[in-house]
Amino acid sequence: MSDRIGIEVKHVTKTYGANKALDDISINFQKETIYGLLGRNGAGKTTLFNVITNRIFPTSGEVLIDGQPATENDYAQEKIYMMSEQNCYPETYSVNDVFKCTKAFYPDFDQEMAKDLCKKFNLNPKKGISQLSTGYGSIYKLITALCVKADYILLDEPVLGLDANHRDLFYQCLLESYAKNPRTFILSTHLIEEVANLVEQVIIIKDGRVIRNESCEELLSSGYSVSGTIAVVDEFIRGKKVIGETVLGGLKTVSILGRCEKANIPAGIEITKLDLQKLFIDLTNC
Repeated sequence: MSDRIGIEVKHVTKTYGANKALDDISINFQKETIYGLLGRNGAGKTTLFNVITNRIFPTSGEVLIDGQPATENDYAQEKIYMMSEQNCYPETYSVNDVFKCTKAFYPDFDQEMAKDLCKKFNLNPKKGISQLSTGYGSIYKLITALCVKADYILLDEPVLGLDANHRDLFYQCLLESYAKNPRTFILSTHLIEEVANLVEQVIIIKDGRVIRNESCEELLSSGYSVSGTIAVVDEFIRGKKVIGETVLGGLKTVSILGRCEKANIPAGIEITKLDLQKLFIDLTNC
């Protein structure tokens, strides 16, 4: 048995004809860490999840789960649970049926916790999944994922269709579950601003390639934002690495990578920290 832990994605490429959904991706997802997997539509996030969970095979490269090959390996796959946008259960199932089915594959599934979460989210577990709204269709999947005791929980657009109150409740429940039973959560989401204070590690994918992989703190400390009148800002940013800018009237805001020398900030310039969502937009647009 290998003493290596984590999900190791090693030089994985996945092609569909001339299209490269994943292009030589290498990532190591460590144990007991909350990850944010960020990327625009079509960047390759879902494809990566499907390769990790053996739903599709990579064109080249390999995935290891705690040192074991992920491909056609029940021992490795039982360590992973993936929540996807698609419904993977028969339409005739009730929510309770989903819980029972999940427990058959994951014996440590916490049914009492599932019952409590149903009450918190005001979800009737006797209701058929085909009768659920889009939001509650996501909620029963979220409850299922949170109650699985697998080492690695993959959440693909987990809050699809949820209102603000339910999204906030989910984030609270995820943190409570993580504190009670630490394991790896990988969230693929477009609601970047909402998860900025939740994720520990950020991975940004663009066109099938990893362009950033670092802690959220390190990423946000890699640069700064500059605001002021256009003329003053343009003078200040000369020679600096600009990754994005916005102009509103006579004011300009610019995102810069690099260290800010606070002693050399002229009058009329305001320096602020980078915002994760704005940084993501800038990095994936440039």
